[in-house]
Amino acid sequence: MADRYPDNPGAKGPDGTSQDAAEAIAPNVSHLRRLAMRSLARLGQATPLEAIAVAGVTRESLQPRFSELRAMGLIEATGARRRNPSGKSASVLRLTDKGRAAL
Repeated sequence: MADRYPDNPGAKGPDGTSQDAAEAIAPNVSHLRRLAMRSLARLGQATPLEAIAVAGVTRESLQPRFSELRAMGLIEATGARRRNPSGKSASVLRLTDKGRAAL
C-alpha cells in the first residue's frame, strides 16, 4: 500500500501487521480524513491531539490521517508548536486553501 500513499493508508515494517491495519482502515479513511479536517476547521489551528479530542475518535484511527492530509496538501503546519499532555512538542496545523475548498 505504501506505493499508493497518501491516497491510501500507509504501512511500515516487514511483518505484515502494519499492512493488515492499513487495509482494515481503508474503507473508513475518507470519512476519517473529513473528520480530521472538520476538527481543524472548527478549531482554526490545532495539534493533532487537540483535533482528535474534538473529533471524539481514537488517536490510532485519526492521527495517521494528519500525515496523509499534509502529504495531499490539504493541511499545513503553522510553524508554531505546543506541548502535548505527554510533554512532547507537537506541530500546530491548519487547513490550506485547498483543504478549505475540499470541505
